[in-house]
Amino acid sequence: MRARLTALVYVPVALVLVLVGLLYAASVTRAQQQDVFFDRVRDASYLTITARQAILADDPGIVAVDLERYRQVYGIRSAVVDQAGVTLAAAGLEVEDYPQRHTAIAGRPSEMTTSFWPWDVDEVVVAEPVHDGEDVVGALVTVSDTQALERNIWLSWGLLTAGGVAVALLAVLIADRTAGWVLRPVRVVDAAMERMGSGRLDERIPPSTGPPELREVVTRFNEMAERVEQLMRRQQEFVANASHELRNPLNALMLRIEGLALTVPPDQVDEVEHVRAEAERMAQILDALLLLADDAGTGPAQPVDLVELAERRIEGWRLVERGREVRLTAPDRPVWAGVDPTALGTALDTIVDNALKFSPPEEPLEIVVHDEPGRLEIVVRDHGPGVAPDHLARLTERFWRSPGHSNVRGSGLGLAIASELLSSAGGRLRLELPDDGGLRAHLQVPAWDDEPEEEPA
Repeated sequence: MRARLTALVYVPVALVLVLVGLLYAASVTRAQQQDVFFDRVRDASYLTITARQAILADDPGIVAVDLERYRQVYGIRSAVVDQAGVTLAAAGLEVEDYPQRHTAIAGRPSEMTTSFWPWDVDEVVVAEPVHDGEDVVGALVTVSDTQALERNIWLSWGLLTAGGVAVALLAVLIADRTAGWVLRPVRVVDAAMERMGSGRLDERIPPSTGPPELREVVTRFNEMAERVEQLMRRQQEFVANASHELRNPLNALMLRIEGLALTVPPDQVDEVEHVRAEAERMAQILDALLLLADDAGTGPAQPVDLVELAERRIEGWRLVERGREVRLTAPDRPVWAGVDPTALGTALDTIVDNALKFSPPEEPLEIVVHDEPGRLEIVVRDHGPGVAPDHLARLTERFWRSPGHSNVRGSGLGLAIASELLSSAGGRLRLELPDDGGLRAHLQVPAWDDEPEEEPA
């Protein structure tokens, strides 16, 4: 963005520099051409004095000496013609090749020939009428080359170009500094927003330089950040307080269930098991809410065997969902991940619960543990109805539920909780729609660098 803003500031300046440079170059070129022309006119005016005497006396020798001396000193060729256009005296000049003599004999002095490009003018021709009183008795013609003039013009252009380049570089520097000054508050706000996005809600921007309008943006950002932090803190406090308040009644309920399990008839044992499973799921949900209340904070990473974790969780779900087929495909060796076991276990339970809710009872639930370079994950695959492709990205939004599944029990928090738990543990939840229907959830976690040593038996 700084480069674009620098270009936006510099391009108009560059255009102005080019336009002014061209106008100045044209002015310098014309001024030097005029200087040379008027210098030749002054010389011609001096030579017309002896030229008039030579024409009136019909004696070429009177002016021939001056013309030859003029050629030797300045290298300028010249000639004098009478009123009939016949050459009276010449010094290296074939005057018949220059029609300007006819204009001078007619009483009109020659005009200057100018061009922006110095190489377009090969010679400077000056033709001055020779007067005797009010009568024109002849003409004086001088012709000089333009090599010295071209050198002077090229030198002026070179100096002008060097100065223009220096000014252009200075303009680039000024434009870059100006763009940096303008964008400094924007960069500070962007960096602060990135840090806030990573969880640092106490991030604030100190006063900085820049345009007053952008400094006002910094002030508004700090006010917004303060408000967001307060709202998030209140939300976390509410969730934490609610979770803790629910913990005691839930513990009492679980104790009553255990007591009830000792007195119910044998034909009611399955119902008690269902109640106990629901209570345990509620406890897991409360654990997840407590983790989210701590800004999705999880414990330190620990070595976790994904195969053992998946087997243990699947065994628990098989007890709850009797008759449901759950298939596990995993390596015949430990697969060590570096993750908080509570966060990963809760996320896996949430994904499995979601898959069982939406899968037909006769369809199996497939769980695969992948241990490949760059791919360490637990994949949960169900054969349910899935969702529309444009709804896939919304599955991890809190409280969002697919319009076609509103009659299924749930609050819309499961996948959102699983996604945030995995993210806080350094992992990621990726959802995809298989071609043959259903939903595939990838619980991706970082690997544990050093495999833990087995305890001696």
